[in-house]
Amino acid sequence: MTQRHPLTLNPSKSRAAAHRAMALAALHADSSLSVRLRRYNDQMAKARALEAQEVAL
Repeated sequence: MTQRHPLTLNPSKSRAAAHRAMALAALHADSSLSVRLRRYNDQMAKARALEAQEVAL
């Protein structure tokens, strides 16, 4: 079971921000372009899903 930090008002919002940061980091990684683009797209899809979940609540 995950534990929430007591000062975090919206954990899904902070998780979405973390996934956006990981997506940008993926673009700057020392990998091939196709790998960087795939990792970026995967992380952005997760961030968008979390944001959509936040709006639905």
